[in-house]
Amino acid sequence: MTRHHTPHPHPPGHLLVAAATIGGLSMILAVGLELLGFLARLNAGIAQMVASNGSASFPRHLPEWCIWLAAAVFAFGLACAILGTSGTGHRAILWLTAMVLVTAWAPVLSLAAHAPDIAAPWIATLWAGVCAVVYAANHRMACDEPLPPSDDPH
Repeated sequence: MTRHHTPHPHPPGHLLVAAATIGGLSMILAVGLELLGFLARLNAGIAQMVASNGSASFPRHLPEWCIWLAAAVFAFGLACAILGTSGTGHRAILWLTAMVLVTAWAPVLSLAAHAPDIAAPWIATLWAGVCAVVYAANHRMACDEPLPPSDDPH
């Protein structure tokens, strides 16, 4: 008796190439929104929401490189983590956890008297998560491969 393998309905996915592309495009989106002035308005709205007295004046700001480094780490790291994790539920939990972590920076930064400039990391994380979940749903990732049958009956 021969075993016939039915072809998988999705093409094989690539972890590193896809993660680099998704992370890069997420960063391009964040930079583009920064150049259009959208991130400044979003940061002002976030600052207004977390300000204790309603006025959004914070004496200190994080260095720009620090904000963009955080955006890059989350964009590329989240894409790698999602594409390297099996199961749609696990991928969604990773994405939502990353979003909660980035969102939670706003009140923490405001308590430290820093302006809560989290718009760039938030947008990059949001877009990287969406793209990685969609990519993984439409491709057969290596972590999704079924384990080969073992010869051990126990």
